Amino acid sequence: MDTGLKDRVAIVAASSKGIGRAAAFALAAEGANLAICARDPGALDETAAQIRRQFQVEVFAEPLDVSDDARVRAFADAAHHRFGRIDICVTNAGGPPAKPFAETTMEEWDRAWQLNLRSIVSFAHAVLPRMRERRWGRLITITSVAVKQPVPELVLSNSVRAGVLGLVRSLATQYGPDNITVNNVGPGYTATERIRNLAEASAKARGITAAEYEANLAKDIPLRRLASPEEVADAIVWLASERASYITGQTILVDGGTYRGL
Repeated sequence: MDTGLKDRVAIVAASSKGIGRAAAFALAAEGANLAICARDPGALDETAAQIRRQFQVEVFAEPLDVSDDARVRAFADAAHHRFGRIDICVTNAGGPPAKPFAETTMEEWDRAWQLNLRSIVSFAHAVLPRMRERRWGRLITITSVAVKQPVPELVLSNSVRAGVLGLVRSLATQYGPDNITVNNVGPGYTATERIRNLAEASAKARGITAAEYEANLAKDIPLRRLASPEEVADAIVWLASERASYITGQTILVDGGTYRGL
């Protein structure tokens, strides 16, 4: 299937590990040139080098924290200067800590807002005017199945990420006339470093092993397993492609059937 992504330019945030890394590799496999960022310079440089070797595409890499608005805008400016265009922007960031509401602090609420909502606003401000100039664009946010089916111990994520849906719907309406689509991908339980950390913490609290905890999670998933990051990346590539040109304002769940709503 021709995705129409060859020679497009894609920004992928938080792309040194997990779903962001898988998305960067999947877009490069389709021939897209990349601008990638993450907080860990070493892991980011390694990712960039691997993509260049494997796919022979151009990769611009810059370490940054996506909660820093000025750095995000400067990164987008540098990417545009390097490539002369920005066609696709995949926003992504690590999730806030898992804990009951009574144990959360106002500092954690501020950090969750900065990391998981304001960072998307920063990227949107930086890339949408450039997409509008070319009358083509894809803005894709990555959140969680929790935006449809809240997870009790993820109160910070449940709350802040829900605001992303309002932003996605609003931007889809405003930028649709410019041939720009705006969509959200909501992964379910996915085999990433974050889920392993959550599993270890939750397992310890329950007096079981992390493997037992992950097995219990899988029992509640109709497909009876966790997703791989690559499976989530495939949905991102599809939304970025020409094949999804009439899909906008939507949340696509990649959750193995976890969400039980209609």
